[in-house]
Amino acid sequence: MQFLKVLTSIAALLPATSFAQVTTDGGTIDPAKVEQFFDQPGYSPYAGRSYPIFPLWGEQHLHTSWSPDAIAAGTRIGPDEALRFAKGEEITSNTGQPVKLSRPYDWIVIADHSDALGVMARVIDGDPNLLADPTLKRWSVGMNAGGAAATEALMEMITLQGLGQIPDAITNPDTQFDMWRMQTEIVENHNNPGTFSALIGYEWSSNFGGGNNLHRNVIYRDGKSHADRVRPLTSFDTEIPNELWDWMENYEEKTGGRVLAIPHNGNLSNGLMFATETPDGKPIDVEWAMRRQKWEPIYEITQTKGTSEQHPTLSPSDEFADYEIWDAGNLNVVPKEPGMIEYEYAREALKRGLALEAEFGVNPFKFGLVGSTDSHTGISTAEESNFFGKFPASEPSAERSTGNAFDFEGRVVKDWQLGATGLMAVWATENTRASLWDAMNRKEVYGTTGPRIGVRFFGGWEFNEQDAQSRNPGALGYDKGVPMGGDLAPIPTADAAPSFLVAALKDPFSGNLDRIQIVKGWLDAEGNTQEKIFDVVWGGDRTVDENGKLSPVGDTVDIANATWSNTIGSPELITAWQDPEFDPTVSAFYYARVLEIPTPRWTAYDAVYFKDAAFGPEVPMKTIERAYTSPIWYSPKG
Repeated sequence: MQFLKVLTSIAALLPATSFAQVTTDGGTIDPAKVEQFFDQPGYSPYAGRSYPIFPLWGEQHLHTSWSPDAIAAGTRIGPDEALRFAKGEEITSNTGQPVKLSRPYDWIVIADHSDALGVMARVIDGDPNLLADPTLKRWSVGMNAGGAAATEALMEMITLQGLGQIPDAITNPDTQFDMWRMQTEIVENHNNPGTFSALIGYEWSSNFGGGNNLHRNVIYRDGKSHADRVRPLTSFDTEIPNELWDWMENYEEKTGGRVLAIPHNGNLSNGLMFATETPDGKPIDVEWAMRRQKWEPIYEITQTKGTSEQHPTLSPSDEFADYEIWDAGNLNVVPKEPGMIEYEYAREALKRGLALEAEFGVNPFKFGLVGSTDSHTGISTAEESNFFGKFPASEPSAERSTGNAFDFEGRVVKDWQLGATGLMAVWATENTRASLWDAMNRKEVYGTTGPRIGVRFFGGWEFNEQDAQSRNPGALGYDKGVPMGGDLAPIPTADAAPSFLVAALKDPFSGNLDRIQIVKGWLDAEGNTQEKIFDVVWGGDRTVDENGKLSPVGDTVDIANATWSNTIGSPELITAWQDPEFDPTVSAFYYARVLEIPTPRWTAYDAVYFKDAAFGPEVPMKTIERAYTSPIWYSPKG
């Protein structure tokens, strides 16, 4: 009966899931010009619509055997097989297990490292030209042997890269360019506009200073004919992000194409991802701020190596901040020093962006929020019950209950600390590379920790309670406001306050919804950054206490059987909310955070499936899945 209710709810809401921005150049639309996104319809409410009916699901951060660290760790699934898996095909994992997605993706980016792209696959296959180098020959033997020998080869490769002593055969730009053209050919063969989009991309993998994660994924709007004209940048070329922006600018000038970059894993940057100076110690300036805003419109807020929305020590009153936190150190698990964390988390960066805008006149950290897996297995899975780990050693097995995900000279991160996260939703007008890229560039995107939660978020000056009863909030949202990723129109009257229309629909494969929160950040009159979290709508008959806290939704998780009941929470939530504490003289941003009811974590599924799994008492067995929308910004300047 509960499942029937959910299906009925979904059927009722699906016609309303149509909201997006429509442009041909990735810019913003004028909400007053309704004809830009809704042609004069006839009887059919769908005829003439030129904005999305549903979000398009995928990810921009998957590695295959063409990434050197992935193949060194035992990954043998290449780009072709990874793309077939993303389209819904059942494949065999690196450890010989059948695996399939619950539902196909709509799009994906194979973001293999540009460093030594595909070269290590040739080393392992025994390419005689490469094995003429004694170091590469030793690595080939070790990686083919597997086990400790493979680990030793991988660690040596990482160490030599950090020292700048990688064999010349790996860093040869001509070899890399040849492999790049081979990869774009594979991706091109899987691109099917209107049905499945295979976007071209790569990861630029700066580990500045030894494991400080400044990685970016470069995403192309274009196809092979453009992408093949300029060799991808590597960290062998540079490890400074603004020099990546130079490369991007050169690409666009030379080809007429378009690219954007997505920073990720700020929580492993040891204070560098959102610092107010460049990694090489130069102070940022107006030009730097303008370029960062231009080239990096979105940020990866959650992935398997942790969620970096906010750290609990930075927001001690946020009861949901302590979620899949990795804060031991950087990629080499080099311990953090005091003061680093505040430059690693998205909410702090969004607040700091307001302060920098007051100083420079431009906000370098004006980014949207997305999720992806960063899986290095060639298998993109983000569902708790279908989690295939980070590397082959963390694919499903009883051993991963005690295994190490990372071990650098005794500094260990355990496999159970890996998160089964995340996914990216794009409000694109059609399933094509250009439409998806345009939506990313205008920040009309959001991220989840795995479930396909439908979320819509609009901001304006006229939303009211009656709007929350609409079954077509998409057209209404554009008519009266701007979507996630946008800027509020200038304040219409001195006493006006911004209002927001926010709606969420549960993933039918996952838990009911607990609540929707709106996270506000602002710059006060003294120039200090502030934040506050508002519970704006929730499931069940609950109340807010005198301290403004909403009572918990409850917990139906049966850990022993890795199950739960959707007898609490709500299948869908929608409301119109107005900021009760608005100050029109200060800059602010708002984003929505949607929380599910508690459900079993992947570790609970492992404990049930592998009877001899030895999870200790410190291992979490429950999770609260969530979605994060891109913000909407307000500026007194309009």
